[in-house]
Amino acid sequence: MTDSIIRSVADLREIVAGWRQEGKRVGLVPTMGAIHAGHLSLVSIAAKNCDKVIASVFVNPTQFGENEDLDAYPVDEAKDVRNLTDAGTDLVFCPGKEEIYPNGFSTVISVSGLTAGLCGPFRPGHFDGVATVVSKLLLQCLPDIAVFGEKDYQQLLVIRQLVSDLNIPVEIVGAPIIREDDGLAMSSRNRYLSPDERRVAPEFNRVLTDVAALIKAKPDECQNICRNAREELLELGFASVDYVSVCDIETLELLKTYRHPARVFGAAYLGASRLIDNLPVD
Repeated sequence: MTDSIIRSVADLREIVAGWRQEGKRVGLVPTMGAIHAGHLSLVSIAAKNCDKVIASVFVNPTQFGENEDLDAYPVDEAKDVRNLTDAGTDLVFCPGKEEIYPNGFSTVISVSGLTAGLCGPFRPGHFDGVATVVSKLLLQCLPDIAVFGEKDYQQLLVIRQLVSDLNIPVEIVGAPIIREDDGLAMSSRNRYLSPDERRVAPEFNRVLTDVAALIKAKPDECQNICRNAREELLELGFASVDYVSVCDIETLELLKTYRHPARVFGAAYLGASRLIDNLPVD
């Protein structure tokens, strides 16, 4: 298993260069570890489209804000590498913090516009951290494609924007959300839920699904419908609700009146766990 792990950018580039000489097509799946079936679905998509698949495992400290769960974030490298290689990953890039952010590192990549709403105001600096580390990973590996899940839909659009703006020659592929049988979107943070909270958690997706149905029936009532949904989540036992919003799928413009194409987005705390989810209206 350890033969599948690379820790330095130099070794990563050497291996990728060898694959390129052989005419291989390369896919990248960036992760922060705590691998679950959602991550493995990204590996499957990369494998179907490429000859070689690289997964990165790096808990990026710059995308965690003050009082967020960096210190508590689950880390089990051996298990993660085993799950990724069993799923068909050819190489796992597990850099240390000093490899990604060496002494004197001072560059931050910021994507405006798309980060102004939804999670942006609630997690200041988060998307700068995401944009910076993803830019580095893409340039370190230079894959043909990189696969990201639609559960972090705002992140997906931010990454597509930076790749376009910076002319990074990588195709960004979005992958459908993988859910538990009861509808809860799979997430590394679901393991923080207590048994009682886990029983309540599927209501999050149910409420967002109801919002999607209601705004199609009453397209001018987006704000009222979303406000009622936020209140319902609190009544169901959610500790707080950051947002329930209907947004344009390309610009993330907040819609007061529903128009196609749109998605419903939500973020809420259940106990200490911050859950996010989204779904297309159509």
